[in-house]
Amino acid sequence: MTINPSHYRAAMLLSGAGDALGYRNQLWEYNQSGPCIHRELQEMGGLKNIVVQLPDWPVSDDTVLHLATAEALATGNLLPSGIFEVSPKLTFYSLFPLPVGKEGEELLQEVALRYVEAMKDMEGRKPGPTSILGTSQLRPGVPGGYRIPFNTEATGCGAAMRAMCIGLRYPRPEELPDLIRVSIETGRMTHNHPTGYLGSFASALFTAFAVQRRPLLSWGAGLVRALPLAMEFVQSAGVDVEENLREWGFFTAKWEWYLSERGLVSGEGPVTWPDPYGPSERDSAYQSFSLSGWAGRSGHDAPMIALDSLLGAGPDWEELCNRAMFHGGDSDSTGVIAGCCWGLLHGFEGVPEGNYRTLEYRSRMEAVAKQLHKLAGWQEQ
Repeated sequence: MTINPSHYRAAMLLSGAGDALGYRNQLWEYNQSGPCIHRELQEMGGLKNIVVQLPDWPVSDDTVLHLATAEALATGNLLPSGIFEVSPKLTFYSLFPLPVGKEGEELLQEVALRYVEAMKDMEGRKPGPTSILGTSQLRPGVPGGYRIPFNTEATGCGAAMRAMCIGLRYPRPEELPDLIRVSIETGRMTHNHPTGYLGSFASALFTAFAVQRRPLLSWGAGLVRALPLAMEFVQSAGVDVEENLREWGFFTAKWEWYLSERGLVSGEGPVTWPDPYGPSERDSAYQSFSLSGWAGRSGHDAPMIALDSLLGAGPDWEELCNRAMFHGGDSDSTGVIAGCCWGLLHGFEGVPEGNYRTLEYRSRMEAVAKQLHKLAGWQEQ
């Protein structure tokens, strides 16, 4: 299997577009009525007429922090030409120097530093209180300074919304241990609670599944099957183990409930959909996914709504936006996750160019997509 770099580019750009569309400069993230958002959208001439650019369509804190994660993962050195083992099953020879990303403590310190720096770029972007608190507690450069205290309130989606790029960096099934370690450790830099940081794991895992071209129907079951491995990592890391185990059950139980609702426990389908399932019905359904009534606001349900939207939209970008970006919940956070996975699966097919052509930070997204593609060991097409 090989992945064209254009799909990594689409993943990063459409993730940012999904964020900006769902956010609409605060207006739609905080509009609690999906039908109202859809009426406003039609008054604007529909999705095809939206040109995502400043000042009306900035990216939110979601993309700023996703870029921070991605650029930390893409930071490293060049190795001279030679034979390289990307994984136990993949070895190749390169005539040119290859980039090698940071790993272990060095990588986590880099991520922590970039999260602290990213919080200086939050004017008008509405970062969540847990992200603000968590980054204020980070001490990059100090041994273990990427760890913060356990927080019983850190159940939000702030870790989930910035983790998709981890699946771009560690996309292969045999790299699952790296994906688990990095998604959990970076997730709990701000959201040190399993409902929060397992959202980071879910977003990264779904992105890896998209790279692998794994059947979409199997993604939720694949997540649930992988959760015991995530628990093993948390136990082996030996940090706040008792507190984590005490709070662990909700994430798993809610995902098992969702899969049962959709007929996807076995990972095979077909999907069981409510009928009808328009904007009003989706608002009600998404609220039933939630922890406290704000759909998509938590670590478990931001990726859940993203997956629900991907399942319903198929290859139709406009339908994905209708479901993931234009609803009465935390629509930028669900949009940033869904857009990334959809871009990997479908590229830019059927996407109005105005939705991403003048996107804020486009050049940074394109540059880091190219670097992550190289670091993942995919050869240029």
